[in-house]
Amino acid sequence: MKFYNREKELENLREIEHSSKESSKMTVIVGRRRIGKTKLIQEAYKEKVYLFVSKKNEVLLCEEFISIIQKALDVKLFGQITKFIDLFEYLMELAKTKSFTLVIDEFQEFLQINDSIYSDMQNIWDSYKEITKINLILSGSIYSLMKKIFEDKKEPLFGRANNKIHLKPFTVKTIKEIMQENYPAYTNDDLLCFYILTGGVAKYVEILVDKRAYTLEQQLNLVFDEHSLFLEEGKNLLVEEFGKEYTTYFSILSLIASSKTARVEIEGILGKNVGGYLDRLENEYTIIKKVKPIFAKEGSRTVKYEIIDNFFNFWFRFIYKYKSAIEIENYVYVKDIVNRDYTTYSGRFLEKYFIEQLKLSNNYSDIGTYWERGNENEIDIVGVNSESKTMLIAEVKRRAEKIDMNKLQKKSIKLLAKYEKYEVQYLGYSLDDM
Repeated sequence: MKFYNREKELENLREIEHSSKESSKMTVIVGRRRIGKTKLIQEAYKEKVYLFVSKKNEVLLCEEFISIIQKALDVKLFGQITKFIDLFEYLMELAKTKSFTLVIDEFQEFLQINDSIYSDMQNIWDSYKEITKINLILSGSIYSLMKKIFEDKKEPLFGRANNKIHLKPFTVKTIKEIMQENYPAYTNDDLLCFYILTGGVAKYVEILVDKRAYTLEQQLNLVFDEHSLFLEEGKNLLVEEFGKEYTTYFSILSLIASSKTARVEIEGILGKNVGGYLDRLENEYTIIKKVKPIFAKEGSRTVKYEIIDNFFNFWFRFIYKYKSAIEIENYVYVKDIVNRDYTTYSGRFLEKYFIEQLKLSNNYSDIGTYWERGNENEIDIVGVNSESKTMLIAEVKRRAEKIDMNKLQKKSIKLLAKYEKYEVQYLGYSLDDM
């Protein structure tokens, strides 16, 4: 698959490389696994020292790194080096006279190998950064650990990075571009399924494109294949993040994916206080977010939770929830459930699709959803431009004929009572408008 839509990040990385020829620069790249961090680095820097921190003994890791460094920089290292920090100091010494890019991927894995590496690196970096010319790129995919390493004031590398790039999924505009280039005959239902299953995550997009799975049926067949990467994906990516309490986190996420989005609902089903878990899922792991009605006051308790990542939402709703059937390889059973529930389930993501599309227009100072106490008078999309005093109020349905504009206007009466001077536009969005 060709390289898509990272122009701003590429430009940023190349500017950083240029400025590192004057004095050393440290850049942190974070983003969930499969998002395309390594591909971005490879695209930005054709010549580099690329070190991948795998889970192995430090002595063996150094042996592997020495071989890579010698080949990449055309140097010869003499003597036995068994500690990474000695290797790092050698590279910083070399950078006094030689400008180069050093990439350390899965940087957070040093926590398991030798956590003193970070404090040692800090001392060396502080001593050498002004007199060397190294473009140091530190990449990691366990977001909570990378955040701790670089943003916790108690950690030695806090405040050391000159730049931070948080790599996000492809936008809905790019997802549509990918479908148009690879399968021009797509239907909007195909596009919506592609958006739901990939959420713009580069690896998932690449898998579907490489397997030429573009129609809704082809995409679901690929997911529920016995050799599918997707079946174990949620577990493979999140167990390490959550540690030994992963079953509680998984249960909470499964409930949120099944529309149990209020804390009181979740606690009622699980029979335990989940406040701490929800807080960590939101602030430490950034897997969920609080959703409040647009214009809600700061301390409002009218809160729902939603899973940010589209694929994780799908995985917890259909794969984890029916893991017993998955384990006995009854994929037909689960796929039948997906097909049964797909119309209702996909409707939620059609709303999300249009909200993301409207955000890209840059026409709004605030955009979100609206509801009143007891989930009364729910409005799918409210967009506001506070400068021009204009407001968009929109209903989203899969089928255009289901949109009732009179009902939409009635639902907005209380909302508009506070914004009488605003010019209001009522719109309906359906699959036809994707």
